[in-house]
Amino acid sequence: MKVAVVGATGMVGNIMLKVLAERNFPITELIPVASQRSIGKDVSYNNNLYKIVGLETAVKMKPQIAIFSAGGDTSLEWAPKFAEVGTTVIDNSSAWRMDPTKKLVVPEINAITLTKEDKIIANPNCSTIQLVLALAPLHNKYKMKRVVVSTYQSVSGTGVKAVQQLENETNGIEGEMAYPHPISRNALPHCDVFLENGYTKEEMKLAREPQKILDDRTFSVTATAVRIPTAGGHSESVNVQFENDYNLQEVRSLLSETEGVTVQDNTSTNTYPMPIYANGKDDVFVGRIRRDETQPNTLNMWIVADNLRKGAATNAVQIAEHIVTNNLI
Repeated sequence: MKVAVVGATGMVGNIMLKVLAERNFPITELIPVASQRSIGKDVSYNNNLYKIVGLETAVKMKPQIAIFSAGGDTSLEWAPKFAEVGTTVIDNSSAWRMDPTKKLVVPEINAITLTKEDKIIANPNCSTIQLVLALAPLHNKYKMKRVVVSTYQSVSGTGVKAVQQLENETNGIEGEMAYPHPISRNALPHCDVFLENGYTKEEMKLAREPQKILDDRTFSVTATAVRIPTAGGHSESVNVQFENDYNLQEVRSLLSETEGVTVQDNTSTNTYPMPIYANGKDDVFVGRIRRDETQPNTLNMWIVADNLRKGAATNAVQIAEHIVTNNLI
């Protein structure tokens, strides 16, 4: 089992290597891949050192699986080249997510749709993954009509440059800016680039990706995405209107029984999800579950997850696990 990790030196790539090791993924040969300036350097995996190679070399090595976290342009150019030599590509960028010929997968929801013919598989946006994992069981039971989501997203979602900006500002150091404004002690209603419709690219991912993952376009999602000065973990305030009424205790039970979801919802003990406690964990945490008293059949809840793990690396590795377990290579 040869596995290539493309973007192995990046923030998500490092977490991917960590998750692969933690979950004892059956690798016989690791192929760490990075940009030209990193070729020849060493990467540590499972207490062994591996030499970083370039993309051309990695394709020639014909890995069974390649997990990409190297940006959309790299994925668009190189994922098909890997696929041509028989590699199954799991791509973490936005490049293939809305391509109608590619599947957008959260394993707990729709991995069952994957076949041997799926050689390029898209990993959803980090904010989408935690949202749909909590919504899926409720949609199956009560049928969603409309979702309003406001996100509170960690700087780690932007990358190492943004994490450095926050650290610099916190320590009173002038440095390179990842954002057009300070992020320390601030909130930026600006995740990704603005589009012609006034929404950001991140907000439109949240609007479109859930429909594709759940294979249902009868509900709508509208989003506002905000960047906040936390080092890790995304949070979401979610308002869901259903076609059918619900029972709050049943909602909690449905969520508790959902693989990958942990309910933290006890206001008497101040128990609710927070990014500081989701950090380093793979579950999606749901709390503040309550009825919207202004709208019929409408629910409010608060969803938190580690955006670098379940929101990126862990989800990709779980897809790889499903492919291996079900002999889809």
